[in-house]
Amino acid sequence: MLQTPGNDRGMALTLGNWRTDAPRAEAGFTLLEMLIVLVIIGLLAGLVGPRLLERLDTSRVTTAEVQVRNLRTALDTFRLDVGRYPTTDEGLDLLLNPPSDPELRARWKGPYLEDALPKDPWGHPYNYIYSGSGNPPFALYSYGAEGKPSADGSNKGIGILPQS
Repeated sequence: MLQTPGNDRGMALTLGNWRTDAPRAEAGFTLLEMLIVLVIIGLLAGLVGPRLLERLDTSRVTTAEVQVRNLRTALDTFRLDVGRYPTTDEGLDLLLNPPSDPELRARWKGPYLEDALPKDPWGHPYNYIYSGSGNPPFALYSYGAEGKPSADGSNKGIGILPQS
């Protein structure tokens, strides 16, 4: 009960037709309502979840293809400046760091990438192999989520694959 100044008898304060000392109805959800909502959310996740995961894999492959194209552009720019592609031993690191050979260092105008050398969307480094023949004369690819070739040969890679 609320008391007002000058009200020493402890009478309840009334506001219009509402009394402040009247019990209030509890607002909220019942357990049954909560269970129904959880079941509906579970059904939606069961229907939509597999499609979202499929899209995630597709987007990772697309990201790897875009990164390979960007790395190829950087390698082509390197070749225009230096006169050759990096060897397999030099690798993609030569796109960021100048060569140790003073003659090549004078022609190197890098870095040829804005950021650090990217990893594939699965967190593995890209494979780079310079063969010296073919068009392009190198292979630049990712093995995807596995990070290595599969035993049965089904996982050939994503990107510019080695010529066999």
